Amino acid sequence: MIGVNLFTQNDWSAVLPLFIVACSALVVLLADFVWRGRTSAQIAIAIGVAALLAGGITAGLEYGRAYDAFGGGFVLGGFAVVFQEIIVLAALFSLAIYRTSMSEEKTSGAVALLLWATAGAMLMAGAANLMTIFLGLELLSLALYCLCGLANRPTSREAALKYLILSSTASGFLLFGMALLFGASGSVTLSSLASPALLTDPLYWMGGGLFLIGISFKLSLIPFHVWTPDVYEGAPLPVTAYMTVVTKAATLAVFARFAYAAIPPGAQYPLLIPFYLIAGVSMIGGNLGMLAQTDMKRLLAFSGIAQVGYIVAALAGATAQGMRYAIYYLVAYTFMNLGAFAIVALISGKNEEGSRLESFRGLAARRPLLAAAMTFFLLALAGFPPTAGFLGKILILATDITAGYAWLAGLLIAGTAISLYAYFKVVRLMYERPPVDAAPAAAPLPLAYVTVAICAVAVVLMTFYPLTPSNILPLTR
Repeated sequence: MIGVNLFTQNDWSAVLPLFIVACSALVVLLADFVWRGRTSAQIAIAIGVAALLAGGITAGLEYGRAYDAFGGGFVLGGFAVVFQEIIVLAALFSLAIYRTSMSEEKTSGAVALLLWATAGAMLMAGAANLMTIFLGLELLSLALYCLCGLANRPTSREAALKYLILSSTASGFLLFGMALLFGASGSVTLSSLASPALLTDPLYWMGGGLFLIGISFKLSLIPFHVWTPDVYEGAPLPVTAYMTVVTKAATLAVFARFAYAAIPPGAQYPLLIPFYLIAGVSMIGGNLGMLAQTDMKRLLAFSGIAQVGYIVAALAGATAQGMRYAIYYLVAYTFMNLGAFAIVALISGKNEEGSRLESFRGLAARRPLLAAAMTFFLLALAGFPPTAGFLGKILILATDITAGYAWLAGLLIAGTAISLYAYFKVVRLMYERPPVDAAPAAAPLPLAYVTVAICAVAVVLMTFYPLTPSNILPLTR
């Protein structure tokens, strides 16, 4: 009926956190227009931090409330809130190192793009139909295409173009899969895909396979990972740090909702077993890829490929325990990875010299506290006890064996063994005798020091207090 408001205040309240973040990007651009000059970058970062804090607090207040907003387009619940908080946390830590390689005049635009990308990722965390998933994914991706090309070097533009072309191709697979799923079910809602009647429909199986190919690309799982090291190396350091966590968290939220709540009984194993297989291959291939790297951004890119394989392994079997452990490891990975990136930022200049592994040679003699912190983060990523990385892997092993995926547990152990050598390669460099002409690099990034401290404390606390939320099963209605 014309003039009737189809949506209630509860609908708008459910998406208020991402609205705050998205609208704040416009405030950043307006502030840049009003305060052009040397202070515009600081003002943009301050507004970005305030917006993310406001969005995170608003989302946290919704924890414990389940609500089906916009006719099933967005489902609010503990699952969505937890992933939104992870996304906001990663965006905050990325903003803390935004002055590393970004020129003053580009900072405001970059912060606005980051906020829009974060809003898209937050939308994906609660998306419960195919249209909302695609809307959030494209909002995230379009902003990242621009962010990857903002550094003042040719490799940055190359990274942006490569990401644009390959990501668009993956989006085509995803969209075609969605179209086939819609054709099979007659609805765009994920809940409609759980109908047992779809088991005999070839459109469902083809659509589900293409959908998972698109998800595999966004997660950088092997063999859909080839773009990741080049794009991570070429993109500005803060953008690389952001992508390593936010794109994975948002896409994992979509995959978990699909795997747990949108597959009919009897279809989960045959449909998802290829996905779990490539996750297992990624655990091995990602860690092997680290061995030959001479750039920290590329090394952490291959590390991320293996780490997301571990998280996907926790979801095998679609158990409540597996979801809790996957979220635990994702949060631990967020702190470990962004802490390492903050240290890279602190020893880098405008040209990001600190991302080269050679820059870490003798770091313990020049800046012992940073070397100790970097050693701690790398050992945690490797799963060395006693760290949150070690405990997270033990929990994933337990859930895989319990769910009947012992072969994934075996691949996780093998991948971890390989990763030890790659991470210790960096540790050994830091504690070698420094070159005679080595000068202590100092980046004026006070927020980066705060990030390192927070991440280190969080990893320690998670080791001895492994708390995981209980209200985190994904809902579709």
